[in-house]
Amino acid sequence: MITIVWDVDDILNDLMRCWLVNKWLPEHPDCKVNFEQITENTPERIIRSTKEEYLSSLDSFRLSKAYSEIKPDPEVLAWFEEFGDKARHIALTFVPIKAAHISADWVMRNFGKWIRSFNFVPSLRVNEQAPNYGNTKADYLKWLNKIDVLVEDSEENIRQAKELGIRGILVGKPWNKSNLSVTAALAEINRLL
Repeated sequence: MITIVWDVDDILNDLMRCWLVNKWLPEHPDCKVNFEQITENTPERIIRSTKEEYLSSLDSFRLSKAYSEIKPDPEVLAWFEEFGDKARHIALTFVPIKAAHISADWVMRNFGKWIRSFNFVPSLRVNEQAPNYGNTKADYLKWLNKIDVLVEDSEENIRQAKELGIRGILVGKPWNKSNLSVTAALAEINRLL
């Protein structure tokens, strides 16, 4: 059985769109950006904010009930229901320490039947420290040393995983150069099963 590592936000769910529509835009009515215009992740230049203001808003959204209520990507959830038992699954996300428990709860509530391991790399904030077990997802993947596939929206994470010999599946988002739809990404995974 292969082992698949799944990014959480913007792969298993639609965090960036939900945050933009439900948090940022209502609080910044002068901002006329739509989701398809978020061509950088992190988007502070596009939404005309500072990085600190963007991260504070995103953290506030993560810590609110709104994050817990985000629906799983319906195609991904349907794939898990049909094919989830054909592989082992791990969640690996880049999230602030103060929100990791909320992300873990979301994953376990929505995908816990299949994803048996939740892991995160701390996205440290100003004046926050944590033991350094590695600062990137690649550091974690290298330490684990049992991963076959990484499903991600970050080109850099995919590049680093490939350097470790891990197959990367880059799901297309406005901030990356992939044109691989969720449907095509899941079909690619099926070919590996």
